[in-house]
Amino acid sequence: MHEFICPGLTASWVNAWLAAVGVTVLNPRIRLHWTTDGTSLAVLSADDIDPIEALVERWPDAAFLRNLPIAEQWNGEGSLKRKVSVEQFVARVKKARGHPFDWTISSTMTDLSVDDSGEVAHAPFDPAGPGTVKWLHHRLLKAHDHVGPMNMDRLRDSLVGRASRVKNNGLGFDCTRLGSLADGSAPWVEPVVEVLTFFGMAMLPVRGPGTDCRLGHPSVSNERQRGWRKDAGGKEPRQFVWPAWQQPLTTVGIDALLDVWNPERKQTWNRLGIHAAWRSVRYQRRSSADTTRAFGAEML
Repeated sequence: MHEFICPGLTASWVNAWLAAVGVTVLNPRIRLHWTTDGTSLAVLSADDIDPIEALVERWPDAAFLRNLPIAEQWNGEGSLKRKVSVEQFVARVKKARGHPFDWTISSTMTDLSVDDSGEVAHAPFDPAGPGTVKWLHHRLLKAHDHVGPMNMDRLRDSLVGRASRVKNNGLGFDCTRLGSLADGSAPWVEPVVEVLTFFGMAMLPVRGPGTDCRLGHPSVSNERQRGWRKDAGGKEPRQFVWPAWQQPLTTVGIDALLDVWNPERKQTWNRLGIHAAWRSVRYQRRSSADTTRAFGAEML
């Protein structure tokens, strides 16, 4: 088995964790586990092929990304931007059902939670973007544009943490993209990580209780995305929790592990091969007008 350790993908960085999972989504031949000494680093492995070569083979080009079911225009089924009505959502889902990347819809929004204006709810990992870049697929394409031609050297630079950052907002929730609050620095992201992060969201479907605010229910955010949990007292905002494991797992194995792992039952972690875990920490807005969204991490 061929292995590659990724110093640029630390488990304590939520975007890097999602990116490492995204590698296994793009190429199911690749397995993922995390080092157990010191900082938990992603380890990619594959049988009979260099995992970097395997990922380069499946790296998505712009044409592929433009044809994902979440695209603004897709197969003549209307237009999807940031604000999506139930009718638009249903039409797109019907057309996309059975598509290998239909999760790009079901991991970003749901009609099982609808606000009082009749729009479907977005996942916590699908925050509103600044200016004109307000929907996730648009942000993905803009990040991908910064990557350029993909080859093994370019990909290796990103995975070991040598790649340069670019001035871009990325998917819009990485805390490391933010500069100094004192001088209003523009956000900077590592575009390869941002693209891989998007594919990691395949593991995080979003659902809701099936209530419709238009029928008299209060207009509150009640969507549920896998991995997001309330604290024991229920007073703090939901937090995303994620683990690091020591056994090489494909995307199917990761899916199964996330099903059975309960972060509150630490006595079971070792049996599942989990040696560390984190929870998200939200960026504290400077004022009610501050639209910045970002997630840091705190070790459990």
